Amino acid sequence: MQIFKKKQHVIISYLIITLGILIYTFGWAAVMLPAKIVGGGVSGISSVLYYAVGLHIPIGVMNLVINAILVLIGFKMLGSRFGANTIYGIVMSSLCFILWQQVLHVETLFDVSQFGGFMCAIIGGALCGGGIGMTFAMGGNSGGTDIIALIVSKYYNISPGKVIMYLDIFIVGSSFFVSHKIENVVFGYIVMVTMTYVLDMVLDGNKQSYQILVFSQKNKEIGDAITTEVGRGATLLDAEGCYSHQGQQVLMIMVHKTDKPHVMQIIHRIDDNAFISVSKTQGVYGKNFEKLKL
Repeated sequence: MQIFKKKQHVIISYLIITLGILIYTFGWAAVMLPAKIVGGGVSGISSVLYYAVGLHIPIGVMNLVINAILVLIGFKMLGSRFGANTIYGIVMSSLCFILWQQVLHVETLFDVSQFGGFMCAIIGGALCGGGIGMTFAMGGNSGGTDIIALIVSKYYNISPGKVIMYLDIFIVGSSFFVSHKIENVVFGYIVMVTMTYVLDMVLDGNKQSYQILVFSQKNKEIGDAITTEVGRGATLLDAEGCYSHQGQQVLMIMVHKTDKPHVMQIIHRIDDNAFISVSKTQGVYGKNFEKLKL
């Protein structure tokens, strides 16, 4: 039974990864490429080569070739760090590009000239961000510039995230040679911002948690009410005021964003003079929260 559940989980994961890649490549093929808007990553490099340099090779094929070269370089310089999900993502994204462009010709679905560049950037960025977010959530990826980032960070003291950002800025900037219009470069950066925002929403939007610190003479009552009414635990911390040097207790509460309004109502109801600090957390892992994935 355990083996069956594990296989079922793997199948569902790859189905979601595939759906995410389909959405991601659709955003490129149906909206961004017809509008000649270039985003980041290997897909951006492929589109620049296709339009600017005049290499009229299908973008799906170029995407596969470039990623294959990067993976080979990565194997040589980094060792075997690339799992089945990376290889699957590279192959699937290339096949999806071919499906959308050479088989179904989705570029004919919309007249992007009626949308305008700004709308195309928003729609394309949202589709790409949502699709790649689904893929990342299942542990997949589409290869690309993250391999270059790992290689650079191995030899230089710079984070992979910064390398990817600089590469994407350079790739989008080179889109000027695609359309010879500065506004298309701006639209490319709008794609980057939109894609990043939607990606974060997909990955963390439903997982946002808050840390609430309460300074009140009625902290015990507040903690008991939160435990009873909300079903969330609370912790009393011993503290000392730096000015008065008097001992006091601070109530610390970790809650999901859906529970935050109820918790704030309880605090206000019991002590409307309480001093409250509310902070968004990067992540909360453990019982009743997220499972830590290494």
